[in-house]
Amino acid sequence: QVQLVESGGGLVQAGGSLRLSCAASGRTFSRYVMAWFRQAPGKEREFVAAISWRGGITYYADSAKGRFTISRENAKNTVYLQMNSLKPEDTAVYYCAADLTSRAIGTMTGVADFGYWGQGTQVTVSS
Repeated sequence: QVQLVESGGGLVQAGGSLRLSCAASGRTFSRYVMAWFRQAPGKEREFVAAISWRGGITYYADSAKGRFTISRENAKNTVYLQMNSLKPEDTAVYYCAADLTSRAIGTMTGVADFGYWGQGTQVTVSS
């Protein structure tokens, strides 16, 4: 089992950058596929990016490609989301998610694909 705590959210102007962190508890963190999702007011939670348990494979939503980078440091039990060139439409609560699976991360883009979630961190991008 793993517990997740996000941090790093805040208010930033359009075009700016933020780096989100997700600290995980548990000795088997390195075996989990990790992902970031986001949920804007009045909208469903949507996939942003995922990373394989070794970190060698990443997968992004089209909205994140070229602007966001997901990475992980298994020695620190932490996954990151570097967000550059932020837009007002990126405003949302960002959630870290984890699952212990052997599935290809490109198939894990749904909320139901992940069994563990953090509490979320707010990202607000002003125009």
